[in-house]
Amino acid sequence: MAAKARELKNEGKDIIGLSLGEPDFNTPEFIKEAAIEAIEADYNSYTPVDGYADLKEAICTKFKRDNGLAYKTSQIVVSTGAKQSIANVVQVLVNPGDDVLLVAPFWVSYSAMVTLAEGNPIEIRSGIETDFKITPEQLEAAITPKTKLVMLNSPNNPSGSVYSKEEYEALAVVLEKHPTIFVMSDEIYEHINYDGVTPFSFAAIPSMYARTVTVNGLAKAFAMTGWRIGYLGGPEWIAKACTKMQGQVTSGTNCIAQRAAITAVLAPIGKIKYMVDEFDFRRKRIIDLLQDIEGFEVNVPKGAFYVFPDISSFFEKKLRGKLIENSSDFAMFLLEEANVATVTGDAFGCPNNIRISYAASLEDIEEAVRRIKEAVS
Repeated sequence: MAAKARELKNEGKDIIGLSLGEPDFNTPEFIKEAAIEAIEADYNSYTPVDGYADLKEAICTKFKRDNGLAYKTSQIVVSTGAKQSIANVVQVLVNPGDDVLLVAPFWVSYSAMVTLAEGNPIEIRSGIETDFKITPEQLEAAITPKTKLVMLNSPNNPSGSVYSKEEYEALAVVLEKHPTIFVMSDEIYEHINYDGVTPFSFAAIPSMYARTVTVNGLAKAFAMTGWRIGYLGGPEWIAKACTKMQGQVTSGTNCIAQRAAITAVLAPIGKIKYMVDEFDFRRKRIIDLLQDIEGFEVNVPKGAFYVFPDISSFFEKKLRGKLIENSSDFAMFLLEEANVATVTGDAFGCPNNIRISYAASLEDIEEAVRRIKEAVS
């Protein structure tokens, strides 16, 4: 899809991109200033594989402040983006033949990471009718004697759904019966939430603390996608193993980005509120616009910056002479006929949906939805 969008752009087509998973804001000035200070202080050498000690201290402070999680610095590993943090966890925990439960919708790379570790990715499906959340009964039914890891993501990419404390506690009751299963909780979107919703960390459940690795980073909430800073907190033995793994791949992450990261993680959350407020305004606008398109079923996401409409009503129908058999066909139709780039839900384990990002200007959002409505009418 991305290649096709680039091809059409190169042909001179006016493509509106609503497929990207990154904020359209610049990194806040106070973070850039911290980076400049680090440059002027001559930070330029190799960094410790698991991150600067004072950055790890800052991350411990953040975990305690925001998530109620008490970690020591020996339980923290800083990586080149949260993606590497997750990949490290999978490589460390998953052995050939292990089952890994992917709670759908899931981020597209989870499945590939499991496959690279020679594990078996097992999807637990959900849909718009359950706000894209699974039930304890579904989790119990998916567990096998080979299950090693459950991969969670809340606030969720692509759906924007946020699991409540009570919903996570209900899932934990199931996992308490299976003490050899670990959990990876991807919380990269935690600070982008709406309507008074407060995301809950799975590791904050006492029975799950010693079996959960919490992954976070700076890319989304702080508009630092290109700075490549992610981190994890978890059992010390897992952190040590991830450090060993990382030491043979990338070693320590960028020194300047790490110094700036100290300022970012210790900053009051109110410093990024202007971005969240703007996302919230766009969220409300795009939901209103999409709900006006016949055939689109839309829920109300409580986090991240995506909507994930169910468009299965268009399946087995023709639009402008093109047969739509699945969400990939529909996303390609929108790209070719409406000049709007979205992402098929197939990639996220939800074949009835497409992901639309509202990390774009209001002008682009309104024009894109106008084109979509015209194309499917």
